Amino acid sequence: MVRSMVYGLAVTGASTVRALARRGHDVVVVDDHIDDAKRALAGELGVELLATPVSIDALVGGCDLVSPSPGVPETHGVIAAARDLGVPVRSEIELAYAWEQDRPGGARPILAVTGTDGKTTTSLLAAAMLTAAGVRTVAAGNTDVPLVDAIEMELDAYVVECSSFRLAWTDQFRADAGLWLNLAPDHLNWHRSMVTYEAAKARLFDLQRLSDVAIGFVDDPIVMRHLAGAPARHVTFGRSNADYQLAGDTLSAPTGTIATVASMKRRLPHDITNALAASALVFESGLADLSAAGRAIETFVGPPHRIEPVGERDGVQWFNDSKATTPHAAAVAIRGFEHLVLIAGGRNKGLDLAPMAAEPQRLRSVVAIGESAAEIAELFSPHCAVVRADSMEAAVLAAADSAHRGDAVLLSPGCASFDWYPIGGYVARGDHFRQLVTEMVGSQGAES
Repeated sequence: MVRSMVYGLAVTGASTVRALARRGHDVVVVDDHIDDAKRALAGELGVELLATPVSIDALVGGCDLVSPSPGVPETHGVIAAARDLGVPVRSEIELAYAWEQDRPGGARPILAVTGTDGKTTTSLLAAAMLTAAGVRTVAAGNTDVPLVDAIEMELDAYVVECSSFRLAWTDQFRADAGLWLNLAPDHLNWHRSMVTYEAAKARLFDLQRLSDVAIGFVDDPIVMRHLAGAPARHVTFGRSNADYQLAGDTLSAPTGTIATVASMKRRLPHDITNALAASALVFESGLADLSAAGRAIETFVGPPHRIEPVGERDGVQWFNDSKATTPHAAAVAIRGFEHLVLIAGGRNKGLDLAPMAAEPQRLRSVVAIGESAAEIAELFSPHCAVVRADSMEAAVLAAADSAHRGDAVLLSPGCASFDWYPIGGYVARGDHFRQLVTEMVGSQGAES
């Protein structure tokens, strides 16, 4: 019997345990932080749950496979032990891919999306396009549905959101159509360096075949460098000078029109490039035509916490972009507005915050929050007024005082949330912000 270790018992870990057990593996689960909830879950799963031993080598040496949960960094002792002992390390998408290849009737197509920012929105939009084309699908992987669960569903194809955490532990996972959106510094508390972060992302293209398609963002030089070496057929997207591009006020493909910009629910610059990217993914895979892509674009509303409109008061619009936990993500959001008050800060993940101040002419003022408030204040003080707030309540009030009619107030922190919101993370931060804005808007009504 194969003995497999699952390291980390959260959503993905639990799904991986079930999937391995269904296939007859003897599963042991190890976790760095065991609590009553995890003990109860292990009991429901019928597996042994162990705390991390002082020396993990003996435990790893007794296993045939290690599957780390996404939160287990490449610097962790279990990864080092597995490498030293020659025990294979496999992410859940790698396991799911191998099992899918053995599916009676053949493997179903995989469309995959990676990038530092925009993965979730683009994956959901691509899934909506496939649904509009009558293709049964789900957005899986780095979502609420791990791929090991998705392969058990009655589907025709998958859209897999591929985080670097999952791609790092792949040797076979292959996308029939692979989309790389962008690359910017992030997750350096998980990866050893930008070199290993980039290498993990590059697995998406590296493992493809000549019969596949690789799609890259024409304005990202790192993505384009990897696209040039990809073994698959090459396709590009971008606002201009790309296969899928903006032609006047129309989203255009090599074979025709996809949709008009005016038909989109939201039309920020990255909304347009995400729509072009998703269109390329579904059309170049042969799974959906341009009309299906266009229909989905016209009705698609993005997920919460990603430049989500939450209210308007006295001619000032308020937006929740709590998911922007990197300077690159915040800079993308800032470029979507002409005049704004920015709420930024939190726990810096060791990243250079300077990209957030690349276009200071857009900023009326900045409200600095969280552990990095001093860094935020130092960055923006030469360009505009900066106010420091010691709570989200104070931040909302300060932003309201500063904003003028026609401005936007944007919570786009550029930092992680665990200083103020250790439970719930960016979701809890965004929910709190939305609640406060909704209460403030009051009788003028909140937008959704």
